[in-house]
Amino acid sequence: MSTSIAIQDQYRDHSSHCYGCGRLNSHGLQIKSYWEGEHTVCRFQPQSFHTAVPGYVYGGLIASVIDCHATGTAAAAAYKAQGRSMDTDPELRYVTASLHVEYLRPTPIDVPMEVRGQVTELKGRKAVVEVTVTSKGRICARGTVVTVQAPEDWLKDRAEST
Repeated sequence: MSTSIAIQDQYRDHSSHCYGCGRLNSHGLQIKSYWEGEHTVCRFQPQSFHTAVPGYVYGGLIASVIDCHATGTAAAAAYKAQGRSMDTDPELRYVTASLHVEYLRPTPIDVPMEVRGQVTELKGRKAVVEVTVTSKGRICARGTVVTVQAPEDWLKDRAEST
């Protein structure tokens, strides 16, 4: 399954304000994730102000991108498992229950990071997503993100306030 519409661009407006992936957050990262086969992929170009030390990406930015890519992957996989599109009800959004990141080597800032996600568990309201961050053909970081489906009343409350 491949799509030309980013997973995050399919979120409803009331679910589109996240710093990492919200298309309506003009100060955020606005990452975009897409299906490529059974994986999701995000290509993100760090900016000069995302620096840790000259030439390398700040680890917190890497964690943020892993986090948002994983929650988007979980939501998209849940819709896919139910055989429906992301614009159908009930709305499925996932939030982070735990985030574990391993930094394997410095991530260069001058080229896009490729972030790949794969759901390794989708059971009930829980999804586990394994993520790799690659730059210049080398894996620089790995993440395991345990996500949980946001309760319907949490989403409803936000929809009513927008």
